[in-house]
Amino acid sequence: MSIKRFVFFLFGLMILIGCTPEVAPPAPLGPIPSARQLAWHKMEYYAFVHFNMNTFTDMEWGLGGESPQTFNPTELDTRQWARVAKEAGMKGIIITAKHHDGFCLWPTKTTEHSVKNAPWKDGKGDVIKELAKACAQYDLKMGIYLSPWDRNHAAYGKPEYVEDFHQQLRELLTNYGEIFEVWFDGANGGSGYYGGANETRKIDNKTYYQWDETTAIVRELQPNAVIFSDGGPDIRWVGNEEGWANTTNWSIMRRDEIYPGWPRYVELRSGHEDGTHWLPAEVNVSIRPGWYYHPREDHQVKSLPQLIKIYYESIGRNGNFLLNLPVDNRGLVHETDVQQLLALKKQIDKDFAIELSEKQTIKSSDTRGNSNEYGAENINDGDNETYWATPDGVTTSSFTLTFDTPTEVNRMVLQEYIPLGQRVQQFSVEAFVDNDWVLLDEQTTIGNRRILRFDTVKASKIKVNILKSKGPPLICNMELYKAPNFLTAPLISRNKNGEVSLIKADKQLEVYYTLDGSSPDRGSIKYTDPFLVATRATIKAIAVNPENGESSVVSSKYLDIPKKDWEVYGPGAVKLKGADLLIDEDPRTFWATSENADTNPEIVIDLGKQYAIAGFTYWPNQERYPFGIVTNYECYISRDKQNWQLAGKGEFANIVNSRIEQRINFKTIEGRYIKLRATQLAGEDNRASFAEVGVITTN
Repeated sequence: MSIKRFVFFLFGLMILIGCTPEVAPPAPLGPIPSARQLAWHKMEYYAFVHFNMNTFTDMEWGLGGESPQTFNPTELDTRQWARVAKEAGMKGIIITAKHHDGFCLWPTKTTEHSVKNAPWKDGKGDVIKELAKACAQYDLKMGIYLSPWDRNHAAYGKPEYVEDFHQQLRELLTNYGEIFEVWFDGANGGSGYYGGANETRKIDNKTYYQWDETTAIVRELQPNAVIFSDGGPDIRWVGNEEGWANTTNWSIMRRDEIYPGWPRYVELRSGHEDGTHWLPAEVNVSIRPGWYYHPREDHQVKSLPQLIKIYYESIGRNGNFLLNLPVDNRGLVHETDVQQLLALKKQIDKDFAIELSEKQTIKSSDTRGNSNEYGAENINDGDNETYWATPDGVTTSSFTLTFDTPTEVNRMVLQEYIPLGQRVQQFSVEAFVDNDWVLLDEQTTIGNRRILRFDTVKASKIKVNILKSKGPPLICNMELYKAPNFLTAPLISRNKNGEVSLIKADKQLEVYYTLDGSSPDRGSIKYTDPFLVATRATIKAIAVNPENGESSVVSSKYLDIPKKDWEVYGPGAVKLKGADLLIDEDPRTFWATSENADTNPEIVIDLGKQYAIAGFTYWPNQERYPFGIVTNYECYISRDKQNWQLAGKGEFANIVNSRIEQRINFKTIEGRYIKLRATQLAGEDNRASFAEVGVITTN
């Protein structure tokens, strides 16, 4: 019997005895992830720790000439870092073993610019070793940030430095256990100390570091570690440091086009639909404005609404979330940062507390081989290794979940089976509500994980339509949730005209407020639209979840006279161009005097009419790299802008390290004009900057 006839005979025999031949799995499509990349995808959320010489010099980028004697944490406890990360739901920590200034947190043999010459532990300390032990204790993975640029090394720019750079990499990957990620920054070459040369050195960042050899070292010593840089080779930067990927986010890119410092970095936010390599995005952002700890930013730790937004726009958009914790000069994660991290964990746990699709029926008319092996029931079976697949050639399809009883839903998680590639180009989600299909959302990519947020619907069915796909779609998971209303205290803001807005974190919340300083409750004034407050008032407000009556903590803000009619002048009664920014009721904006200002720059504000003035307020510059902060002041009051009375003078204590609103009170003086003179500024810049100036009145 010929082979062909035997195959037909075997096929017929299987049918005769009730068997069907096994359905062939879908073929891989396009670039697919390696085993190390698949393991990285499962990490999802982990910590960046920026802790190094800059922590003690109050800088972001050190110059390289700092003395090792400067590095001296008083309470360094890597176990606290690990405990906080674990409690926050993170799965690992990446540490800045060496930043651009060249100071090494381990006793390397390549340079004297390291902890071995620091007073900390009499030069016998090793931060990397301590962190490795702490990560092991708390079951966290550890990653290493090693700056290629070294502003301390005398041979930077020459082949000798590259040998030391590679040796540093070997030390870090040999002596501290398993490493899950090696992080290379894209900042390369420029001015530096360079062993005392104090000059600018430029290198070809495509070739100087011998990237092929660098990658080979990692592959040799840590074969399971992924390598991060602008262009990988394993993980890419997302193209911003603000905590978001684009709504379209491919895990593939034309990798060979990309190099450290790639100018087309905006493309990193979405990837390339026609990518040649698997190169998924890591979304890195700091919990504070800066990457390193600065006391002046203690009041600028990201709010819970900001962190929630970042979570949904990173992990929820097919990225991994790398959140930076700037360890302080004690050697601890700051208390305020810890509070926000745990608040984020608590809220995310609430949002995804009860999964609703489990045990519900899912069906699709397009199933590969019409078998359970690739049936729609694999989508909600809790096993990401099983998946729904359509037959070859079928790239548009849908699947529908039917609830036993109508169910409230406002969150959806979707995942593709990425070991065989990323495929979906466009999809939509519908809900069957009151016998009608309602469109909930329409998006593009899915990838490893896509999370959708939409208004709560009470649906009897949920349908996912694959509108466009590169090949047969492979969906391995869908989860549905009813997240509670996001309850936080409302934010009170007022514009220059005196119009007050009460901003809530979730539009389903109700807000109630008072204007007389009393505590609000559900019997107080209900907020519907912005309202005018033209006089002095203390506003207090709460948000209430109408689903259960739960109330937020109380927001409170004192508002003095509105600034609608105010004008700002400089010396000689000249109206200052652009100075409205210092009276716009927004401390995030600022105005500064010119570089040619007088020794003691000053501003004059015309309040529009006469008031009993009992003080003033000053917000210092809130920029990440502030300048012109007023540290010493004189304040004068006038009725006619001719005759001035000194109302008060003094110092804003610790204002550089605590850039919050300064409130200065003095004996009440009647006047229409207030003059604020800067008698001393922080730093060498002779411009005085003002984020916001206000007055304290008694009438």
